[in-house]
Order: sequence, then C-alpha cells, then structure tokens
Amino acid sequence: MSKEILMVAEAVSNEKGVDQEIIFQAIEQALAMATKKRYDEGANIRVVIDRKTGDYDSFRWWDVVADDEMAELGTQFTTEEAHEKDPTLAVGDTFEEAVENIAFGRIAAQTAKQVIVQKVRDAERDLIVNRFRHRIGELLNGTVKKVTRDHIIVDFGDNAEGLLPREELVGREIFRINDRTRVILTGIREETRGPQLQVSRAAPEMLVQLFQIEVPEISEGIIEIKGAARDPGQRAKIAVKSKDARIDPVGACVGMRGARVQAVSNDLDDERIDIILWDDNPAQLVINAMAPAEVESIVVDEDSHSMDVAVNEDNLAQAIGKGGQNVRLAAELTGWNINVMTLEQAKEKQHEESSNFVESLMTALDIDEDVAIVLVEEGFTSIEEVAYVPLEEMSDIEGFDEDIAEELRARAKDALLTMALASEEQLANVAPADDLLTMDGMNNALAVTLASKGIVTMEDLAEQAVDDLMEIDSMDEETAAALIMTARAPWFADQGE
Repeated sequence: MSKEILMVAEAVSNEKGVDQEIIFQAIEQALAMATKKRYDEGANIRVVIDRKTGDYDSFRWWDVVADDEMAELGTQFTTEEAHEKDPTLAVGDTFEEAVENIAFGRIAAQTAKQVIVQKVRDAERDLIVNRFRHRIGELLNGTVKKVTRDHIIVDFGDNAEGLLPREELVGREIFRINDRTRVILTGIREETRGPQLQVSRAAPEMLVQLFQIEVPEISEGIIEIKGAARDPGQRAKIAVKSKDARIDPVGACVGMRGARVQAVSNDLDDERIDIILWDDNPAQLVINAMAPAEVESIVVDEDSHSMDVAVNEDNLAQAIGKGGQNVRLAAELTGWNINVMTLEQAKEKQHEESSNFVESLMTALDIDEDVAIVLVEEGFTSIEEVAYVPLEEMSDIEGFDEDIAEELRARAKDALLTMALASEEQLANVAPADDLLTMDGMNNALAVTLASKGIVTMEDLAEQAVDDLMEIDSMDEETAAALIMTARAPWFADQGE
C-alpha cells in the first residue's frame, strides 16, 4: 500500500504538472474522510503520510471544553472526560490518539478520486493565475471555445481560459467557435470556478497594444503613446510623442498610404482612429485633440480644470461630434473638462465674466469703474492677485505709477484682512450643540474650538478624520482618534439594531 501511494502521487503529479505535496495532501484528506465513516458518531480524523516511504498513520482527536458546556458527541470532551485520558489537559487543549489505518484499496481510492481531482484543478488554476498575473495589460492571442448570450470563452492553451463579456466586444463583432481573436488581459479571476482570466477588446489598452505591434518605432521606444480614448467600434483618439525630433510620430503611426492605422482599424471592426500630436502645453494639447475641428480661441480655467473652446458656428457640429463623441473623447484623452461653444457665445461669456470681475474689484477696493476695467483687461480677476502681484508688474500698467500700485495693493490686503476677520467672527458665534458638549471626553473649551471650525454636532465630529483635528492646539492623534470613535458610536448602535 505504501508503494501504491507513492506511485499514485508520482503519476498524478507528472500527468498534471502539479507538485506532489498537493497530491499527498489530497490523499491524506481522502483517507481521513474514509476513516471517519467507521464511526457512527462525529469524529475528527487526520492522516499523516510519510513522503519518503509512503507509510501513514491515522489519528482521532477531541477538543476539551468546560464542564458546564454541552460537549459535541464524538468531537469534544468535557474537562472531566478529558482528565480520564490525561489529568494535565485543560480547556482549549486537544487530546489525540492513534487509530487503526484504513487500507488504501479500491474504496479509499474512489473516495480519494474526487478530492484529488478538485485539488489538482485548484493547483492547475493557481499555476495559470501565477503565469498570467504579471501580464495584465498585455495582448493575448486565443481561440474562441464557447459562445453564449452573455459572454465568449477564449482558450489560450494549457488549460488557460478567458472570459470576454459581450459589453467588452467592439462594435457588432460576431464570433464563432474556433475563430482566432486578440484580446487584452484586464484582470485575474480569483474564483474557483469558470475561466481564470478577464479579457477585453473594448479597453483603451487594446488600441495601444495593437499600435505597438504595427508601428516598430513604438515598440523600439522612439515614439511614445501618451494616452488613448475609445468609443469601441466607432471612434478613437490616440496621442503620440516622438523622442527623436527627426521622426514625425503622427506620420509614423499612419504609415505609408495609411497602412499602419488601417491595420489597427481592421482589427477593431473598422473603428475610426484620430492620431493626435501630444503637447506638454495643455491648451495646445486640447486644440490638437479637438481635430478635425479647428479651434478659434481657448480659455483655460485651472481652478476648475476646464477649458472653454470656441469654434466658428459652421464648425460647431463637427467639434461636438455625433452624440458629443468628439468632445467627449478629447476630454477623456487630455484629462480636461472641455466646454465647446461658438465665438459669439464665447464673447458673451467673457463679457459677462469681465463685468462680474469689474464689479467685484470696484466694491472690494473702492475704486472707479475705469480703474477696475483696466485691472481686468490686464488680467487681474481677484483681490488676491492685486494684493500679492509684484509691485513693478502693476506699476508698469499704462496710466499707473508706483504710488497707485502701492495704494491698490494696500487696499486689496485690507479687504482680504476684513474678509478673514468676518469669517472668524462668524465661526466664533457658532455655539456647539448639546450632544457635542455632553459627549464623553469633551470639555467646553474644546467644544467651542471645534464649533469655530464648523464642527458643531457629534455627527459633524463623526465625519472627521484624525488629520482634520490635528490643526487644533494641544491635540494629539490618540485623543483625536478617541473623540472621533466616541462620536461614531451611535452609527454602530444603529447597525446593531
């Protein structure tokens, strides 16, 4: 029997390419299950196989529980029962004794079969997952194995399979069994059943990988793909940059008579691809990304991370694209929010914003409209800009001198100080709520300080993070964490109910 166990472990290991240790563990589990069937009551059984000789020993064990607990028949001893076996045993210990081995014959082998098969499957799955784990984002070649209403199963060989959902297909693609296809690996499925790999044909990385295959300059690192955005099966934009000034990255990607870009397009159900020249200047990049529409003017708002793009009225439809497709892809490619408008709309918006800036500066600095207009025309749109701009920059404005510049700066700083004081006074007048005042670990002084920072109730405090409270003088991380957890206590009480 010992030799038979060694032969089984070696044969299955060689056949499946799985570590023998996994096979031994499966046989141990199967022998334990078969041994357990000898007992009418429940039994805890473990079997240990000697990896060198194939000999094995079987053991039955019981957990020790307190005398006042109801011991489970066959798997637990009360302390009194345990002391009959060994007086040194205490609650929480385990008593174990050797039992007669069951023969590793036909019955044990049949019992082991299913366990071994499952263990082998799990081991094979782990091997495949580990083999592909570092390849996420790569292009894989496979064969369609199965087609269902919801997804397609792609076979990559050596028992590796990928799940390709219908929503990850391109356009109106139709696949049949045994069709060859290329997909991008997007993730690993950790579940114990079904295909191990998650794949896609709609991901932007698919476009990038196909260009790397078709354009040698990309695979060689001469041309870099800086970004890609897709409306799968319909249209895509890709931004490229050359590390060699002598090479035109757009022309290289298009290829002779469009051969390279056409090859990529053919693989993606004739997806239309715009190749964009990358520019480190965000405004110029957005202008390039809006192609084929021509941009007449562009206004950048870094605070809101958006740009107002103005085009001629007869070019507006092209700039927006069908269903907003062109501007949406341009925004996704560049990472900026893009607002497309006509030149007339842009002028109206600029005039409205300028009027608001003028009124704001007139009120805050107590100046005439003419002076405010000059400031806005020179690019000053906030009190902070007037207060902290270099003196020489403002005094260089036509009609201004150093005295006027100093006076405007002083007024701007006074206005900012007044606004700050008003804000502090408003916060100081906010009284802490009763639940915050009476909370465990709270005192009046701390509650008032919290209220001045907008933390008025226990609920407000519960929503804070430790770092948010560290601005308070004499506050440490331990105290902050304790206060926050106390304030959150009602949340957990509600969940318990």
